[in-house]
Amino acid sequence: MVRAENLCVRRGAKPVLSDVQLDLLPGEVLGVLGPNGAGKSTLLSALCGELSPSAGAVYLEERPLSDWNGPERAQRLAVLPQSSTLNFGFRVEEVVGMGRLPHASGRQRDREIIGEALAAADAGHLAGRSYLELSGGERQRVHLARVLAQLWPGAEGQSLLLDEPTSMLDPLHQHTTLQAARDFAGRGVAVLVILHDLNLAARYCDRILLLDQGRPHALGTPVEVLRAEPLQEVFGLEVLVQQHPERGHPLIVAR
Repeated sequence: MVRAENLCVRRGAKPVLSDVQLDLLPGEVLGVLGPNGAGKSTLLSALCGELSPSAGAVYLEERPLSDWNGPERAQRLAVLPQSSTLNFGFRVEEVVGMGRLPHASGRQRDREIIGEALAAADAGHLAGRSYLELSGGERQRVHLARVLAQLWPGAEGQSLLLDEPTSMLDPLHQHTTLQAARDFAGRGVAVLVILHDLNLAARYCDRILLLDQGRPHALGTPVEVLRAEPLQEVFGLEVLVQQHPERGHPLIVAR
């Protein structure tokens, strides 16, 4: 489990993230929403150790994140950044196999895991192809498979951080990607996902953190957070919030 305690991040003299108190809970998908510049990616970078907090602390399994060595941390914490690029013609399996580097599970088991992770990301048909031949959305699904392979098959004590994993995907693969995240949560993994689509967040997230200008504006269930008033306050957008006719979660419609 990852925990942020009074987390603050500054860039120079400017605070970009302030007073974040957050627990990523086993078996839960936590969505992070907010307008551009709200501090979403900064939060993820601080939670994975890419950025050092200006104040406060981040803990992994109740130990300061900085106390973990690289391989130990990588077996428990996987991160899909907003943009992942490779400039070499690796085969798809080789890219996904990079997620297995912190482990010593053997070539045969790694091959099995690579295939299973590709299937979970609906990218099994891309096996054998060069990464450079893929479209942007296909590359994004391959990188999703890579971070899934890093934690495969997923268990309590692990955390998965995803920064806008649906940004380049068609509607079908937006859902398959978030369903893969939900499946990992179902195995006990704590999942954090940054999203821009309010309705995807309503459907797939157990809790939502709404950020505004680097500060938490609301934290709670989709029903508690995805209401007309806070959405207008944060996004400046007038919306109607209804109940999904089949699933019961909030359904947000711009007015």
